[in-house]
Amino acid sequence: MTAGKPARLFGRDDEWRDLIDFSTAASMGATLALVYGRRRQGKTLMLELLARQTKGFLFAATQQTAAQNLADLGMAYADYRGLRQAVTFTGWREAVEELLRLGEDRATPVIIDEFPYLVSATPALPSYLQQALSPLGYAKEHTRTRLILCGSALTTMAQLLGGGAPLRGRAAMELVVRPFGFREAGAFWGVSDDPELAFRVHALVGGTPAYLEMSGGSGPANLTEFDSWVARRLLSPASAMFREGALLLREEPSIVDPTSYAATLTAISAGNHRRSEIAAALGRPSSAVAHLLRGLCDIGLIEQIDDALRDKRTVFRIAEPVVRLHQLVIQRHEPELVSRRAARVWEACADTVAAKIYGPHFEDLARQWCFLHADPETLGGAAAAVRPTEIACREHRQGHEVDIVVTEGIPFAGERITALGEAKGTLAPMDLPHLQRLEHLRGLLPAAKVGRLPKLLLFARSGFTPELRRLARSRPDVELIDLRRLYGGA
Repeated sequence: MTAGKPARLFGRDDEWRDLIDFSTAASMGATLALVYGRRRQGKTLMLELLARQTKGFLFAATQQTAAQNLADLGMAYADYRGLRQAVTFTGWREAVEELLRLGEDRATPVIIDEFPYLVSATPALPSYLQQALSPLGYAKEHTRTRLILCGSALTTMAQLLGGGAPLRGRAAMELVVRPFGFREAGAFWGVSDDPELAFRVHALVGGTPAYLEMSGGSGPANLTEFDSWVARRLLSPASAMFREGALLLREEPSIVDPTSYAATLTAISAGNHRRSEIAAALGRPSSAVAHLLRGLCDIGLIEQIDDALRDKRTVFRIAEPVVRLHQLVIQRHEPELVSRRAARVWEACADTVAAKIYGPHFEDLARQWCFLHADPETLGGAAAAVRPTEIACREHRQGHEVDIVVTEGIPFAGERITALGEAKGTLAPMDLPHLQRLEHLRGLLPAAKVGRLPKLLLFARSGFTPELRRLARSRPDVELIDLRRLYGGA
């Protein structure tokens, strides 16, 4: 645990360390940091705890007029300074200058939460900050103010430092707060002791911290209760999670045509991962979906994954599990769910959930494990990238999909493939034919991309047959990774 981190803040060790280092830096001169991420990731809690621990100032903007927010800021400022009456600022330029004076005596964090609300009502605000943070200005020469701007409107926040934006080059830190990783999420939900349960929960709700409270404050106690928990906490119209998958798209200000973006998410959730497949599902030419895919990537709902062997060949995957659950189950069966038939719907969707949710999700976790948790000995080298690919095969006259290609960066020599992997999220254990297939694919790899013999990685949600385990014990080039190793081993 990071020293000094409040007990109430779960995880976020790296983020907390970065914030403390920024906020308490003793060097003279006001500095700027941006903190942003999708809603419900715990940004506000983290910043409130930071302000409390460092005796900093925090103001949370709301969706109202510039004058109303300015008045609220005056009251918050007066309260922080211990004044009896609210301060009346004549405008935002004056307010910015006064806020930056709060660090005259010591390093003081000045935190403005939901900053995009202020920019929406006062577009010139970033320019006021640019002027106030000029190299020869008062704030830079006479204060140690640590200004932190926070927001959930991802596009707005990212644009603050982009291109010719006024604050370009002014920020000393840009911290993106993302959902918990799958291991951290398992611990947060209290299900780490049961990897199968942890996997199922993560496949449906991902790693967003607020979803625990929105799901009733607890996860399923065991696998026996899992289906009834899903019906009560995720598929019930009375649950806060019921419409979450749709709201994520509609609460982002940059999304001006939610219908088209939602249709794109539906196409990807259904298994259309290449640009041409997505376009065909939407009935549009490939060139007409570029802005939709880019917009969904920008707000973190989908992820673009490059092909490991082919340039300019990418696939798109759902990055937020609750979106996939909404698209495949809730949206398609909403009338039945509203009629309180969740248990029946969940049972009827078992095949869809297995093929479209658990299967792709297990492949995603396998790639994440290789990149984040596996040691170099397991992978035959240090993983610089972990991506899928398709390998052409003359013998079978078709392309073979490969779930995992691990590459290592070689100085002045590009990339070298160190491992090849297959991931199966089914309920049947992996057998010898899976290893034989992977060996065949290893023989098809381009010689220029291979140094020493790449290792073979077999990921199985339901484990392996005794025959495969016996063979793997005698093969130093073969690694077997089940759910328990995925959640606890390297």
